Amino acid sequence: MTIETLLWLLPLPPLLAFGLIILFTNRWKALSHTLAIGSAALSWLGSMIICFTVFRMEDLAEHPIGSAINWLPAGENSWLAIGTRVDPLSAVTLFFVAWTVLTIFIYSVGYHNFGQPKGEHDIAGMPPEGATLKGKGHHRVPSVEPMYSRFFAFISLFAFAMYVLVVSDNLLTLYIGWEIMGLCSYLLIGFWYGKKSARDAMIKAFLTTRVGDVFMLLGLVGLYKAAGTLSYAGIFGSEELLHTLATTGSGVLGLSQAGLYGLLLFIGTVGKSAQFPLHVWLPDAMEGPTPVSAMIHAATMVSAGVYLSIRIFPLVSQSETALLVMSIIGAFTALFAATIAVAQNDIKRVLAYSTISQLGYMIAALGVGAYVAAAFHLLTHAFFKALLFLGSGSVIHGMEHGVLHTNEHVDPQDMMNMGGLRRKMPITFWTFLIGGFALSGFPLVTAGFWSKDEILTGAFNGGHWVVFAVLAVSALLTAFYTMRQITLTFLGEPRTKAAAHAHETPLTMTLPLVVLAFFAVTAGWAGIPHAFPLLGGLLPPWFEEFVGSMLPAHGEAAEAGHSLVPLITSLVVALGGLYLGWLVYSRVKAGAKDPFARTSPGLHRVLQNKYYFDELYHKIFVVPARWISEEISYKLLDDRIIDRFINGIGKVGLAVGRFIRNQIDLRVWNRYLEWISARVPAFGRALKPVQTGRVQQYMVVAITIVVLVGVLFYYFFVMA
Repeated sequence: MTIETLLWLLPLPPLLAFGLIILFTNRWKALSHTLAIGSAALSWLGSMIICFTVFRMEDLAEHPIGSAINWLPAGENSWLAIGTRVDPLSAVTLFFVAWTVLTIFIYSVGYHNFGQPKGEHDIAGMPPEGATLKGKGHHRVPSVEPMYSRFFAFISLFAFAMYVLVVSDNLLTLYIGWEIMGLCSYLLIGFWYGKKSARDAMIKAFLTTRVGDVFMLLGLVGLYKAAGTLSYAGIFGSEELLHTLATTGSGVLGLSQAGLYGLLLFIGTVGKSAQFPLHVWLPDAMEGPTPVSAMIHAATMVSAGVYLSIRIFPLVSQSETALLVMSIIGAFTALFAATIAVAQNDIKRVLAYSTISQLGYMIAALGVGAYVAAAFHLLTHAFFKALLFLGSGSVIHGMEHGVLHTNEHVDPQDMMNMGGLRRKMPITFWTFLIGGFALSGFPLVTAGFWSKDEILTGAFNGGHWVVFAVLAVSALLTAFYTMRQITLTFLGEPRTKAAAHAHETPLTMTLPLVVLAFFAVTAGWAGIPHAFPLLGGLLPPWFEEFVGSMLPAHGEAAEAGHSLVPLITSLVVALGGLYLGWLVYSRVKAGAKDPFARTSPGLHRVLQNKYYFDELYHKIFVVPARWISEEISYKLLDDRIIDRFINGIGKVGLAVGRFIRNQIDLRVWNRYLEWISARVPAFGRALKPVQTGRVQQYMVVAITIVVLVGVLFYYFFVMA
């Protein structure tokens, strides 16, 4: 089987699993997750074959592998073609997507308590409440998810959409995968639809991302009109076209066509990757099950946004304005989200704001021209963030066991209720520690250090001092809140009875953690720069050479040399933030107040409430929209105009019906029919003598009628 054929087949197993589960296996849990995991394994195997084939190809950037077909007619003798393609960027993305999707699928079996009994009070659309094991002192244990099969169907469709997006060779099919993921996020964030908070979160995510998607669609339309194609090769591979777009004005805000269409497409990224000001949906997405959070934050949705920005970089790099906008939004978002994460107590919500911040890092890197560094951080972030989310789910799972065992009514996601889990959940602790250190950029031994250092080096060498300073402060805060999270969750003594009775999760949950922890360390080895002090040159800088080959005309700022200033900055902010986080939170006891809240209650309240952006957006957008819908749309248009018009039509119809019944039906038709019915018997008696039973007579009559009809036809039609 050729690579071209395999690229077409790659997304199909998850789609097939989705269809089979929905149609046939919804009642069989084991068969459903077997189909889902089997499909993920097939796509993983195909991805690995593709990746390890193309990773050795030195000219892949100049000669990407793929094929296309004519899909829709686009004019006279013109077709809109779609196809598949693998180049250095899509190959690297395919690698981490395949690994993270497969581990998340396996993890989901244990997370949803497969093999556990049904809960006595569990209902579809609500999180399982646990089951009572009779005969064991009425011991309470976690219960299996009521909508187990449905979950695996939805995440299979989610995986299909991401594979479509990655292997696409054009922006149109990328957009199709993009929108399918939007639908899946709606279904999975609101998976427990019985909770009002989940319903609100799924609507919020859907509407917020649609804002970005509308602008993205406008960018696609404009770009197709200007370029006549949406294929990567036709747009990004044509220096002549890029020059034309860069030198042709758009008529909007003095932007060139490259700047305008690049920014419109980038707004799609702002929505999908939760960048300011469209960031508000992602923290609320934590209402979904933890594997969904990992899918959204690491394997699919938000990664797709950054993938798009990296993909269109040849276009946006033609406009200094577009690059400036990206650097401002990225750097601000990185710092903004990091400050909020410092004051969150929900273990998943901390990671949600961390994701927003790290995505801002990548966007800022693109804004300063550090193309390779952004792609490198996308790779490393996918592994350690998937690890952290799955690790947080493992913690919550262990805490829920403790809650059921002790019957203590505490929030199993609140880190203030944890503590001491290092001894109770050793595998989860060590893997979470690796993921946390990678997120913090712990020097030399974690993948996150190498990718963050490359971004800081790119900003510094490019002379973007403000961006460099903002990202450095963001990195300091990242290390601080990460150590805060690790300390409150795992170190010290248990602060609740539930934490004291927590236990390690099953193998289906811990094995994916170990696999992802491996990549959270080793993925960074692919990008150690040549110029790095002492360690540079020990391993070839494969990532820089492989992905960097896609933009030979746009040098990477980091290639100017590895300055000691960003290196020292990386070391100081990472180690300093980790130490400060441990110093502040290592002595928090049961019932104690957050030290930050105790020392700076006003600032803590502002950060804990996310700068009140949800409340602000509610007043600016929700309240006016609700007022317009109630007062204008409903009361004025619907009730007073449309309803009255429809009711008026109904009244006129009734009046017409009554007139027809009384004046025509009763007075005319009924009397006429009664007159006819009264004369039918007499008419029958008059015809009775004709019924002689003689065939000859009937034939004479028939011939007479035929002749008469023929004469009339001739007279009226032929003679006329």
